[in-house]
Amino acid sequence: MKIGIFKERENSRETIDFTGKSVLDLLRHLQINSETVLVVRKNEVLTEEELLEDQDRVDILSVISGG
Repeated sequence: MKIGIFKERENSRETIDFTGKSVLDLLRHLQINSETVLVVRKNEVLTEEELLEDQDRVDILSVISGG
């Protein structure tokens, strides 16, 4: 399947061929630590277990913390 991705940290967009199923599979494919980002589809934050579908577009946003 094809997934459109916007990576906030790199300010880049790309479409990738993806054979996994879940958000966690996608993050592993992209070698991104799931604890450092939020994955958003249509303004909704996705959990690691949520399934992706062909032609989905997701934003990968950096989690910012501090004190």
